[in-house]
Amino acid sequence: MSKYLSVACLQYASKIKEEKTLKEIIPLINKAVNQGNRLITLPECATSIQKNAVITKKFATTERNNISLQTLKEVAKTNSIYILIGSLPIKNRYKLSNRSFLIGPNGKILYRYDKIHLFDVVLPNGSIFRESQTYKQGSKAIIATLKEICDVKIGLTICYDLRFPYLYRDLASNGAQIITIPSAFSNFTGPLHWNILLRTRAIETGCFILAPAQTGVHECGRASFGHSLIVSPWGKVIADAGKKTGFISARINLNEVKNARQSIPSLNSTRLYSTNF
Repeated sequence: MSKYLSVACLQYASKIKEEKTLKEIIPLINKAVNQGNRLITLPECATSIQKNAVITKKFATTERNNISLQTLKEVAKTNSIYILIGSLPIKNRYKLSNRSFLIGPNGKILYRYDKIHLFDVVLPNGSIFRESQTYKQGSKAIIATLKEICDVKIGLTICYDLRFPYLYRDLASNGAQIITIPSAFSNFTGPLHWNILLRTRAIETGCFILAPAQTGVHECGRASFGHSLIVSPWGKVIADAGKKTGFISARINLNEVKNARQSIPSLNSTRLYSTNF
C-alpha cells in the first residue's frame, strides 16, 4: 500500500457572507484536485469572519442548516476527496462550537473536533480577544484515520491550540503522523510566532504539519497573517504560501515520520522527576 499522500492547504480571506467565500474557494479546491491532491485543507473560520461576536452568533447555524458544511460535503463527494474544513461556528444550546470537520470521499462527516484552547488574550498592541464568551470549549482530542490511504492517522487541532505542546505530544504518542492546524493568525503575532511554533511542533512530534491559514484584509476589517505552511517531521518548510490567495501542495512520504522518530526517539523518552518547588 502506498505511503505517499498528496495534500493541499488553501489560503484566502473569508468574507462576511459564506456564499461569497464559497464562490471563491470552490474553484481553488477544484484546481487542487486537478493537480492530484487527495486531502484538501481549509483554514479556521473557513467561510466567514464577522466584525464581532454578536454578528457571529446571529448568523451561526446548526450542522443541519449550515450552508458551507452541506456544500463542501457535496464537493468532497463529487471529487471523491477528503476535505478538512478548518472550522465553522456551529450553534449549540447555549454557546457556539468552533468546530473542525473532516469530510470523506463519500461526502459524509468522518470526524469532528471542537477547539480545546480558546483564544482569550490581551495583546501588547491593545487587541483583546475573548473566544470563551462566544464558544464552548472542546474537551476531546481527535485522531482521524484515513483507511483508504494506508491508514494514515491525522491529529486535528485549531489555531490557538498550537501554543500548547502537550496536546501535540499526546496526538503523536497515540499514532498521529500528520497534524492539521487550520488558523487565522493575527498580523501582530504572526511575524514573531507562526513559523517557529509550527516548525517546533513538527520537530517535537516527528509529524507532518499542515497549516492552512487566512490571509490579507477581510471585509469585516480584520487582517490575517497568511503564510500557510506544510512542514516535514524534520522541521523543514516544504511549502509556504506567503501572503497570496491560492493554495500550496506537496506529495508527502509518510515513511519520513518513522525515520524522524527513529533518529530522535523523544516520544519514547518521557521521564518522571522530582522537584524542589
